[in-house]
Amino acid sequence: MTGEEGVRRIPESLTEEQAGRMLAEMNEVIRAGEEMRKLRTEMIKVFAGFGWTQDKIAQLTDMSQPAVSKQVAKYKAEEPLPPIGLSLDQGDAPWLEGRLWGLAEEIAAACPDTARCARHVDAVARGKKRFTPRDVDELRRLVEEDLRLHREELPGGYREAYDAISRGLDVPSGATTDAPASVRRTLAHRIQRDRLGDDV
Repeated sequence: MTGEEGVRRIPESLTEEQAGRMLAEMNEVIRAGEEMRKLRTEMIKVFAGFGWTQDKIAQLTDMSQPAVSKQVAKYKAEEPLPPIGLSLDQGDAPWLEGRLWGLAEEIAAACPDTARCARHVDAVARGKKRFTPRDVDELRRLVEEDLRLHREELPGGYREAYDAISRGLDVPSGATTDAPASVRRTLAHRIQRDRLGDDV
């Protein structure tokens, strides 16, 4: 081996395309982190509106009690949100999107190796997919395909939930509350998953 061959060759510079891809991935992670922090703040408002104690909220959010106290004090100084209904039967778009997301996660959990929607669900969890009209349409298509392909494996309640969600998304009603869309989506997602889990 000559001296020249033994020296590792280091590229003089990244291409603009390489740098763009690298920074885009970093920005996605940063953006997802910021969005999660905002969502957690909004969820603290919801929990306080349910009458939960600051100690309980701190325990659930894994935050310090003083940090929760500061958030709750800020929430009380603002105009309080009207109570948020937790019935699945609500027709605004964020609620329906949350239900679709929850249904897709249940399908991905039930058929981990073959569910077509699994990659999309994973991308949502990592902040790489958003709830844009295009992404929601793509998720609807994947969920419908999974319900057809895994008809024998999945409970009938999954198809019933999808039919109700799909009808609602075709003609969504206006928002039923002033709560942010991310909060509505998150609540519907969790309630839909729990309901489907109870029905299994």
